[in-house]
Amino acid sequence: MSTAPARSAPAAGPALGRPPALLLVPAALAAVFLVVPLVALVVDTPWSDLWTLLGTREVRDALRISALTSAATVGICVLVGTPLAWLLARVDFPGRSVLRALVVVPLVLPPVVAGVALASALGRNGLVGGTLRDLTGLTIPFTMTAVVIAHAFVAMPFFVLAVEGAFRSTGAGYDAVAATLGAGRWTTFRRVTLPLALPGLLAGCALAWARSLGEFGATITFAGNFPGTTQTMPSLIYTELQGDVEVARTLSLILLLVSVLVLGAMRERWLRVP
Repeated sequence: MSTAPARSAPAAGPALGRPPALLLVPAALAAVFLVVPLVALVVDTPWSDLWTLLGTREVRDALRISALTSAATVGICVLVGTPLAWLLARVDFPGRSVLRALVVVPLVLPPVVAGVALASALGRNGLVGGTLRDLTGLTIPFTMTAVVIAHAFVAMPFFVLAVEGAFRSTGAGYDAVAATLGAGRWTTFRRVTLPLALPGLLAGCALAWARSLGEFGATITFAGNFPGTTQTMPSLIYTELQGDVEVARTLSLILLLVSVLVLGAMRERWLRVP
């Protein structure tokens, strides 16, 4: 009776030596710079007031508006951002690089400028908003719809880039195989491309939701800061910061905890090292 030869363990590589201090010291400084403010927020927050604040109507309204608008933002990103990401990843057309650059612009655009741009387009006298008002009598600014639009404008690039990267990582070879088997592009997208890119799609949803939850500048510029209507958690924190710093810290801690939960949900995709 023959036995299969045992597999030999891979040879150990040469020792790399100690990490140089010229890298360790700046790395430690960067870590401290990022961690200390978060630790300070946790330490300085009056935890005893947390549940009391959560029970106030003002905070509940802000949490409700933030939750609803963030969920609506993710829905919009999935419905229109997924096709855009597929277009950028799978279709070669003139001006694709220009379109991708324009998609990225809101990432680097100051939030207040984003709000001004939205007001210029969708305001009462804006390029589109003026026509909409004349035809239907409807106005968008300073409504919850304006909050959703502002959130979608700043969150969409995060979603599109994440999903486009997922589409590219799966490669177009699977699409070609599906085409040789007689599948059309819509069938291939539904049955092949989208399932393979699902982890990236979920990561994009998490990024869009987190970006929406923390949005402030574009929202307050385009939608205002009206309690119970357009006041989100970041807007409420800004308002409380003018009068009661302790309350602002407690509300900030709530958003910090939510952000940590989102990061924890994404750990399998972003924090695992092969």
